[in-house]
Amino acid sequence: MHAALVEISIHVSVIAALAALIAWCSRSRLRPGWLLAALLLMLLRDALVLRGYGLIPNFVTGSDWAWTGKLLATAGLLAVAALPGFGLARCGITWRQEQGARAAWLVFAVVAVIVCVIAFAYRDGPDTLDTIAFQWTMPGIEEELFYRGVLLLALNEALDSGVPRRFAGIGWGGVLASVAFGLGHALFYRKAGLTFDTLAFALTGGPALLLAWFRARTGSLALPVLAHNVANGMPALL
Repeated sequence: MHAALVEISIHVSVIAALAALIAWCSRSRLRPGWLLAALLLMLLRDALVLRGYGLIPNFVTGSDWAWTGKLLATAGLLAVAALPGFGLARCGITWRQEQGARAAWLVFAVVAVIVCVIAFAYRDGPDTLDTIAFQWTMPGIEEELFYRGVLLLALNEALDSGVPRRFAGIGWGGVLASVAFGLGHALFYRKAGLTFDTLAFALTGGPALLLAWFRARTGSLALPVLAHNVANGMPALL
């Protein structure tokens, strides 16, 4: 079996097990249909990002970055978000900001300054135009559309439907989406076997909770996308 299929199967299994555990421990109502939708979305997104595990040609040649996979995933996720059961606005695809969004934007401003200071302190010269263009667009657009968009909606419906969101509005869905984001950057399966990078999980899963809070506070993906791309893009510029 393709190593990537084993890897995503492990990710899906972890999220499924955690969802069941959360529902049991917190006595939350688990909606199996929505949980299944979330797990299938994880599989779909992985297949699209990896170009059908190599079956789809790479249309953007001469680049070190996965433009084709990210563009395919973005198109596929937008199609999912447009489905009646999801809805563009419910997935955060809107410019409209909720009341109280100002606090999230203020927090972002502080975090952005910190990111810029760190990037400047460790600068080693700007990257190529290809890298700069990719880091200022694709990670934030595609990953936020998935982790804080369609996947978050499905997990919220699976675990937190009809109840006030816990944890400053993030809810169990936001926690699980953040865990999934961390796993995607830390838990890998290769020929040598399974590896887990605790530091990488902390450095991605932790900020993912902040991005989930941005999404919950503003009701839009606009701020999470911007914050994500600033975090990825600033180091590429300096």
